[in-house]
Amino acid sequence: MLLSELLALCRREMEGRGFRGSHEAEILVSHLAGIPRSRLSLDAGREVGDLAVALRSLLRRRFSGEPVQYILGAWEFYGREFLLTRDTLIPRPETEGLVEGVVDAWRKEKRGAGRMLDVGTGCGAIAVTLAAELPRVRVLAVDVSGGALTVARRNAHALAVAHRVRFLRADRYSALKRGDRFDVVVSNPPYVSEMEWDSLPWEVRGFEPAEALVAGPDGMAMIRPLVADAGAYLKPGGTLWLEIGESQGDAVRRLPRGPLEFVGIEQDLAGRSRVARWILPAEGKRSGKKG
Repeated sequence: MLLSELLALCRREMEGRGFRGSHEAEILVSHLAGIPRSRLSLDAGREVGDLAVALRSLLRRRFSGEPVQYILGAWEFYGREFLLTRDTLIPRPETEGLVEGVVDAWRKEKRGAGRMLDVGTGCGAIAVTLAAELPRVRVLAVDVSGGALTVARRNAHALAVAHRVRFLRADRYSALKRGDRFDVVVSNPPYVSEMEWDSLPWEVRGFEPAEALVAGPDGMAMIRPLVADAGAYLKPGGTLWLEIGESQGDAVRRLPRGPLEFVGIEQDLAGRSRVARWILPAEGKRSGKKG
């Protein structure tokens, strides 16, 4: 079977199931044949063997609603490939914006060495990327899921930052020592409300871990304690960065925040509220802002 024939077969099967114009045919064929997507046209006449049976096996999974990311077992985040399983969320562009904000602020302040905490690390996309982008930073990454931590450790090793990222099974700040403080606390916490969960596509509800997405009736059950308790784990001048739901901006602004000062909410590329930030003022530098 030629590569062009395999791709044509995949496109026909997918179009027959309503995936018209989808780029997923190229993604699946590239994965199956072990040929980069950028070379599919150049290598169209290449013999790849009889992969029709294997292709239909992948397509059955896709037609059941399983996201292509889980079928591949990996997905790109911030220019790096991360291994995935159904113990972990699929990394999304919105979270790249969260990481970009942390990295840009760190570089703008010309900071070198430091400590960061990633709460709810999942596949490790945030923690590993921060360590990779900021070579003098050490990261502690926590998650309640042992399965997710196994995947995250594999990603840290694969991307050569395992010596600077430590993983710990814990719920939020529960396993941290008294007096253990960080320059940055960052999290993409669960922020989907129970009502929103019922309206999400089957690709999400049927396959991604609900406990990493749903956070009570209003989606704020994880965000509230992360904000309220962060002051005990930040160094003076340290910052808390959270990804939030697009409709949560007003509620987030009003959250009890202890000694923290609310900095603001940044929008994603679609103009939706997405990243909230707080700071623990250095001694003598409280602004008195109410947020």
